Amino acid sequence: MHKLTLYGAPQCCLCADAKEVLDRVRQRVDFELEMVDISGDPRLVELYGTEIPVLCIDGAKAFRYGIHEKKLLQLLSKS
Repeated sequence: MHKLTLYGAPQCCLCADAKEVLDRVRQRVDFELEMVDISGDPRLVELYGTEIPVLCIDGAKAFRYGIHEKKLLQLLSKS
């Protein structure tokens, strides 16, 4: 099972959109999801602050600025 990590912030509308995409995809493909609020961690803000939402799949950055549903389904079906 894949582990997905979504880096975002509470007031980010793009992050809310990304979560909606993940919810739709999760109805078709099972995965573990970790949501990380970067706003309380200066190191994470420096790493991801200008790119959120950022989605990592099994530790590798897969998307930034948003999530493309069709591409995510393709990536998750590869293994």
